[in-house]
Amino acid sequence: MRKHPEIKWSEIARKAMWEYASRLELMERLTSESRLSEKDVLELDKKVKAGIAKKYRELKAQGGKQ
Repeated sequence: MRKHPEIKWSEIARKAMWEYASRLELMERLTSESRLSEKDVLELDKKVKAGIAKKYRELKAQGGKQ
């Protein structure tokens, strides 16, 4: 930061905080009526990631052809 005094670091920090707060607000709105438990979400997460990994391995085995 000291190497770039021309940059308004406080403005960058302020913008990053607002963006983070906006993402949190969106997450709250998306999940506010969810009936999934944290355990359900973690289980779903594992299944999605396993499916993506399987697809990636299949594509890699085919030489990257889709």
